[in-house]
Amino acid sequence: MTIPFPFTAVVGQDDLRLALLLNAVSPAVGGVLVRGEKGTAKSTAVRALSALLPEVPVVPGCRFSCDPASPDPGCPDGPHETGDGVERPARMVELPVGASEDRLVGALDIERALSEGVKAFEPGLLADAHRGILYVDEVNLLHDHLVDLLLDAAAMGASYVEREGVSVRHAARFLLVGTMNPEEGELRPQLLDRFGLTVEVAASREPDQRVEVVRRRLAYDDDPAAFAARWAEDEAEVRARIVAARELLPSVRLGDGALRQIAATCAAFEVDGMRADIVMARTATALAAWAGRTDVLAEDVRQAALLALPHRRRRNPFDAPGLDEDKLDETLEEFGGSEDDDPDPDPGPDGPGGGGGQPDPGEGPERGDTGARPEAGEGGQPQPSGGGEQSAVRASEPFRAKVLSVPGIGEGVAGRRSRARTEHGRTTGARRPQGALTKLHLAATVQAAAPHQRARGRSGPGLVVRRDDLRQATREGREGNLVLFVVDASGSMAARQRMSAVKGAVLSLLLDAYQRRDKVGLVTFRGTGADVALPPTSSVDAAAARLESLPTGGRTPLAAGLLRAHDVLRVERLRDPARRPLVVVVTDGRATGGPEPVALAGRAARLFAADGVASVVVDCESGPVRLGLAGQLAGELGGTAVTLDELRADSIAGLVKDVQRRAA
Repeated sequence: MTIPFPFTAVVGQDDLRLALLLNAVSPAVGGVLVRGEKGTAKSTAVRALSALLPEVPVVPGCRFSCDPASPDPGCPDGPHETGDGVERPARMVELPVGASEDRLVGALDIERALSEGVKAFEPGLLADAHRGILYVDEVNLLHDHLVDLLLDAAAMGASYVEREGVSVRHAARFLLVGTMNPEEGELRPQLLDRFGLTVEVAASREPDQRVEVVRRRLAYDDDPAAFAARWAEDEAEVRARIVAARELLPSVRLGDGALRQIAATCAAFEVDGMRADIVMARTATALAAWAGRTDVLAEDVRQAALLALPHRRRRNPFDAPGLDEDKLDETLEEFGGSEDDDPDPDPGPDGPGGGGGQPDPGEGPERGDTGARPEAGEGGQPQPSGGGEQSAVRASEPFRAKVLSVPGIGEGVAGRRSRARTEHGRTTGARRPQGALTKLHLAATVQAAAPHQRARGRSGPGLVVRRDDLRQATREGREGNLVLFVVDASGSMAARQRMSAVKGAVLSLLLDAYQRRDKVGLVTFRGTGADVALPPTSSVDAAAARLESLPTGGRTPLAAGLLRAHDVLRVERLRDPARRPLVVVVTDGRATGGPEPVALAGRAARLFAADGVASVVVDCESGPVRLGLAGQLAGELGGTAVTLDELRADSIAGLVKDVQRRAA
């Protein structure tokens, strides 16, 4: 058995450790989402937490971890008698990003259900995680259908497996912990709100602390057992403190003054719904219990706000998470000082302000180390200049853009843009299953079995079903695409008001790509060449940041931009062949620089048409005299052209769909 890295040996990351410990004290807080760059001990800390949790009493032999004091009356392994149980360590179950639906919720043997009337059920990960921890690494990359199942289980505290009228239900209450790197894409708002707390982590920039991280990791890798033994006493102390805090928790008093501060804070930061208020109340109570107190103080409310609100106040993926701490302090001061709050209470052994109640407060990172990523343009290649370069301008306010879809039916990753054959969606037919049966087509199965009932000796009411009779349902849903933006940043686009409108339009399309679960890429061209400002990624906010810092000026190497985009698609086709691309060229259609620039641009555009790549040209030409070059470019690409004004209008969906329908 692998020996986990000790929780108390994690260097720094005070907020992360505090958030995990608060959930260990009060699972009702609702879990933790850990956001941060790679290599910051996110997974290490989460895996180490399970060793600190108290043991769980369970009914002997129950695959669903029923509590012997109050067993689930609907347990598939039940009914159970109330009585003494056996204790086992709390489980930490890891959900792989590529897990199947049956692996998550469990599998029902349809063949036995139809032929024998038996509910033969194999539990999934949700059953294993009941009364424990469900850990999802890279939770932002989790497929939408798995996210939906997690949302249902988290909301109802139970998991339901439905297969053509045959259903199984079991309890599924777990501590949900997810980790993610924001550079790889954001999380769906519905799942984001299900996490009680969120923590931003970053590697320390303090050399001494980094040295200690390396020293401890090397010592652990050399001899995990000896390293764990060195920290056993500290681990035991924290484990005992968790138990004591759990016992104290029911006695903690949440006064009216603290409740007013919580409500005022949530209102001041305009968070949606009431879940934030409830989570803050539970977190503040857990903080008081962790500090050994029976009264909730303003410091507890403040710390609870810093953990529970940042991820709930985002309005779109381009907003940076976080709270204005000055505004928070002003709100708490304005609504503080209730007559029923003790003016000079005992702050407890460590207090909420003393290092967050951590086992080793001396290891915390510097408060000024926010871990902010470099400015969006710092990691890109140097922009070529053809002269007359202008500084970047801010984008205009983004607007709601209508959907641009790829024609035909794909077979890519589930999303919300273009039609595709998927595991989820409306049923369009049936076929013989290839491998394990996942979605039964009941009518087709009965139709296949019916002619053979006499030959199979059927004598009773049950249908005699063989494996060869089973039919898999074929379904049609929506897929996510690769939306590759090819943006003209030349001098002809450099008018500040014009470029601001162009950036606002691209930001609007990026927001649409985020909502439709697309990958995005960004190619820019100006001066003497083109650059890949952002390779294809799921991080829409990274694309927005690169666009925001984009300068303009120089000639218009349109052919170079198209050829670079074609190369990007060629490489991406090898990496992700099922994901169909949609190229969005943002330009006025002019081509300058080098011999025969217009002819070269036309030949480059015809490469996309030959490959059958769907494309849209956003025509940025303005003024009373229009040359119509963007429309000509769209014709060479085999796509369609829309103006910036049309991009805002309701008619864009009809325009694009009509052209794409004709192309299909």
